[in-house]
Amino acid sequence: MKKKLNLFSTTMFGLSAIIGSGWMFGASQAAKIAGPAAIISWILAAILVAMMASVFVEVGTMFPEDGAMSRFTMYTHGSLLGHMASWSNWFALLAILPIEAVASTQYMSTWPWGWAKWTANLMNGDNLSVYGLLMSFILLFFFTILNYWSVSIMSRFNNLISIFKLAVPILTMIFLVNAHFDMGNFGSSVHQFMPNGSSSIFIAIGSAGIIYSYVAFQTLVSIGNDIINPAVNIRRGIIISLFISAVIYIALQFVFIGALPYSVVANGWSNLNFNSPYADLAIMLNVYWLSTLIYFAAFVSPVGSGIAFSASASKSLSSMTKNKHFPLFIGSTNNKYNSPRIALLVNFIVSFLLILLFKNWALLARVVAAATLISLLTGPVVVGSLRKIAPDFKRPSKIRGMKILAPITFDAISLAIYWSMFPTAVEVIILIIIGLPIYIFYDYKRGFREFKLKLYSSLWFIFELLFLSIVSWLGSVHFGGIDLIHYPWDFLVIIIGSTVFYYWGINSSYKSGYFEDARKLNEKVDW
Repeated sequence: MKKKLNLFSTTMFGLSAIIGSGWMFGASQAAKIAGPAAIISWILAAILVAMMASVFVEVGTMFPEDGAMSRFTMYTHGSLLGHMASWSNWFALLAILPIEAVASTQYMSTWPWGWAKWTANLMNGDNLSVYGLLMSFILLFFFTILNYWSVSIMSRFNNLISIFKLAVPILTMIFLVNAHFDMGNFGSSVHQFMPNGSSSIFIAIGSAGIIYSYVAFQTLVSIGNDIINPAVNIRRGIIISLFISAVIYIALQFVFIGALPYSVVANGWSNLNFNSPYADLAIMLNVYWLSTLIYFAAFVSPVGSGIAFSASASKSLSSMTKNKHFPLFIGSTNNKYNSPRIALLVNFIVSFLLILLFKNWALLARVVAAATLISLLTGPVVVGSLRKIAPDFKRPSKIRGMKILAPITFDAISLAIYWSMFPTAVEVIILIIIGLPIYIFYDYKRGFREFKLKLYSSLWFIFELLFLSIVSWLGSVHFGGIDLIHYPWDFLVIIIGSTVFYYWGINSSYKSGYFEDARKLNEKVDW
């Protein structure tokens, strides 16, 4: 129990995961896309993520285990869909490691001090240079080594970082407002407030790192077995960390818009171009000491998130071996700290390969957003299915109105995947498909048990992804499509289609071969 996380450490872990590089880049990117209306983007995204969190709080407290996010779908739809869901969840968690390493490196490249001139060589235009790749490699190694021994060592270090990460954005807002704040930046008409139309609000959610900034709540579900009294503290940790993060992110966007000098706003929102948004803004307003603090925080904040996601991604990967469709040695925890060391090393290697493929923050943010949303798509269906096939299970956090909330959340996630813009979602779907040969190999070794039933139970997910890919291609030009389906009718098409796939998913659920594992785990839950 001494090695497990109490409520404070759980909340700090959630905050450290959620408040990462998103606060440093998100407000600038969102304002560039949507202007002052970016504030609405952050508010809508917070509501959307709160709906997702409600779904996963119910199912997460029912089955508190390591890598829980990779296991839920196994219980209700069998191993084929379970493998696709767990693979996408692992990839979504893993992809955040390189983005945080790249964020730290990218901010370091703009350090203005004489002794730090060497950091200018970390970037080659918009992409990492060879030196930048080396720095990212060092940061990834640091994320890994802190999780290599135990969750208790990691949590002590993480608690300190989390407190610092909360303090710096708050101080930044206070001193920027004190230096300069102009309500005129928000405009005096709807057009000035929303210069690029209403569609830009949704584009910002999917493409400016907003969704990416919020969805890290799932890390607390993935490490459920490392939390003291998980039936209660998973729920409390998620609620507290999400609420605090939402308030900070919305306030940061408000302050960023108001603190911009008129000369910058006059050039048009789409012409915003900051390498280090808040640090550059502090220098513009002659608050030089604040820029120094922001530069330092810009290095520490991603490190905190990287540590948190290194832990949850390793738990996710190691838990996939429980499904018996992945090499068993990867899930080994045969050490006195019970940490999945081989999984940590695999994640370390794959993370660096992703950095070699995507060498800047903006590209990685879009990939992470799409991957994370696809990984969360099965959540509402699993909750609805469990209400149907396991009504007697313990539910420490039973959410009222789930029959209505679950399909609405499923539709909202589908829309958010569409907002990540074509062809990002399609590219991520292809990366998910890459994991299927591994499943087929191990299922062949097991004799393809119940293969027809497992295939039928997975078809709704396969066709939902195919449907979203086609609509993304045919959809509005605002979201990267060929404009055959105009905005906002594209939203209506997705809502109708996704609702059909949701109920198809519910009706294709069954008590799989892993259902007894779920029952035994649920029986151990302490209310």
